Amino acid sequence: MKFKITLKDPDGVYDAIRAAVQESLPEELTLNEQEAVGEVRENEVKESLSRWFLYNEYLTVEVDTDNNTITVMEQT
Repeated sequence: MKFKITLKDPDGVYDAIRAAVQESLPEELTLNEQEAVGEVRENEVKESLSRWFLYNEYLTVEVDTDNNTITVMEQT
């Protein structure tokens, strides 16, 4: 059997992206530099995730119980 589930987490995606970007920033940057570079990187990551996340919060997966798989669906 196949069916789709749409998950909504408005803060989860934002928080995960922000944490990953903050961890990737070099410590030698000033606070202002970190904020500026961080904002650019966050926007780049959000753009790359838009393939799967609608409005940065909706994710749809397709569950296939016959094959025991879950597939992340692309947003259209």
